[in-house]
Amino acid sequence: MMSARKTALIAALALLLPATPTQAAPTGAQVATTAELRLPHISIVTMGKGSPVILIPGLASPRAVWDDVAPELAKTHRVILVQVNGFGGDDPGANLQPGILDGIVADLDGYIAREKLHGALVIGHSMGGLVGLMLAKAHPADLARLMIVDSLPYFAVLMAPPGIDPTPAMVAPQAAKMRDAIAASYGTVPSDAAVAAQTRGLAIKPASIARMTTWAKAADPRVTAQAMYEDLTTDLRQALASITTPMTLLYPWNAGGPTKAMADPFYRKHYATAPHITYVDIGDSAHMVMLDQPEAFKAAVVAFVAGK
Repeated sequence: MMSARKTALIAALALLLPATPTQAAPTGAQVATTAELRLPHISIVTMGKGSPVILIPGLASPRAVWDDVAPELAKTHRVILVQVNGFGGDDPGANLQPGILDGIVADLDGYIAREKLHGALVIGHSMGGLVGLMLAKAHPADLARLMIVDSLPYFAVLMAPPGIDPTPAMVAPQAAKMRDAIAASYGTVPSDAAVAAQTRGLAIKPASIARMTTWAKAADPRVTAQAMYEDLTTDLRQALASITTPMTLLYPWNAGGPTKAMADPFYRKHYATAPHITYVDIGDSAHMVMLDQPEAFKAAVVAFVAGK
């Protein structure tokens, strides 16, 4: 399991390598949305009316990652689509400084308070799942339930050799080198071959890979570098037992690895101390499960929102 997950980690980090800051952002869901609200660390657009559902994308991903599910949710809910400043080709705002993840949490908490959205449903993918955990830890009243899509309470466990339990202090030097190398690529334009290599392993369907390629070219590497560093050095394992928000963990598996027999014990081990958690798996998919299996993913999300 470790080798399969480590391969996915390497691919995920490679996704952040050379990208041009001038690429246009993806168009997003083709349904009516509000005007974009710009906050220091994130921007927000909303669609639909009803009880709130907050969607947080992962590292280097724009809000367009939710295009296949957001319109369905908007039929009965107020869908709040988050985008991290600097992803999707937009201005990085305050995200050129350290403290991106804490800043995202602060922006979300402030927005929830201003809009009186306490008790929202929150769905986060990858880094967005970690942000959801951070929000639940720091501001439990902000959310009623949390869906985590293929994320871990401590992502850096994927970097460690078998039998080694890495601490943030152990990981920080290597993570800093990776951060600095990625940030130094700002302003360069990657070749199609380089982008193809960078996205390998994160999705298995050709159409999924094509969409990811567009996003990889649009992200500001200075932001993704710092966000990646903070992701790798944030350890919520000890805090997990104190997070009382009910969680659903959605994770993928596929015949090429990790298989279901590998994935099931791996994720259950890392969330074993969570007091209220439900596990949902989707097969024939890699990390970008919403792209590889959009209908199965949509069904899982709709069921979560409905409380099923």
